[in-house]
Amino acid sequence: MFKVAVIGASGLLGRAIVDELVQQRDWQLVQTTFSRSAAQSVRLDIRDPDAVAQFVDRERPDAIVIAAAERRPDVCEHDPALARALNVDAVRAIASAARRHGAWVLSISTDYVFDGTQPPYLYNAAPSPINAYGRSKLEGERALAESTDLGCVLRLPLLFGPIVDWQESAVTSLVPAIAASARTKPEAKAAVMDAWAIRYPTFTPDVAVVVRQMLERHACGDAVCGTVQWSGDEPMKKFDIAQRLADALRIDAQLTPQHTPTDATPRPHNCHLDSARLEALGIGRRTPFDKAIREVLAQFPWRG
Repeated sequence: MFKVAVIGASGLLGRAIVDELVQQRDWQLVQTTFSRSAAQSVRLDIRDPDAVAQFVDRERPDAIVIAAAERRPDVCEHDPALARALNVDAVRAIASAARRHGAWVLSISTDYVFDGTQPPYLYNAAPSPINAYGRSKLEGERALAESTDLGCVLRLPLLFGPIVDWQESAVTSLVPAIAASARTKPEAKAAVMDAWAIRYPTFTPDVAVVVRQMLERHACGDAVCGTVQWSGDEPMKKFDIAQRLADALRIDAQLTPQHTPTDATPRPHNCHLDSARLEALGIGRRTPFDKAIREVLAQFPWRG
């Protein structure tokens, strides 16, 4: 029986990974959560290295997927200690415990390890993060490499997928402002949307397929190690995303493009990730954005 532990199983990406992996009949799945409860999950605070060690020693998984992190750039900027605890120290603790049992570790990282000035970025391009979030995730990548030889970093860009609230993804977080700008509302005002930074929205169920395919390789004795990247292939600015959300919601929205960066925390301009290493292995799936976002909205309809 091939045993997989998913750390952070109740988050946006973690849920998608669990939904994909539970379909593998010959696999045993162990889920950990912290801030949200989930059925058949173990509560684990990954900031506690002793608790992490006890969990891994008890469960002895063949593979560990780390989907837990502090991924909000503004939070990382204002609370670097929290960012380090979740994005660096926890990765080190998990990987160190996994090494004792020969478990393969997959750690999720971000396109924000790059400065966004020279896309597309190959998996072996030199990182140069410009904000605390990117720096913490880069340190986490290094912590994994220093702690185990049987580990892999999977860098991902902007994620969206099935949600439990609108704010869970930077994509769906635009919905309330779009709805408030509807021309059918007498008090409506135009919603200003960033039209500077270029993003590549990536569907979490597609990432879950990538993770499952990587786990299958490990189960067959051909683990992927080092650094890999996966990304959607449709470049969009927030303004473009908002327009497509409005179309999907059938809202006649008033949207105004903002062509200069206004975020308090610096964001890179274009961190397009090259996915060729995984594609060469026959790994990957991409769902067109319009189809994927309609699936999300059908499961979590707007009732504003």
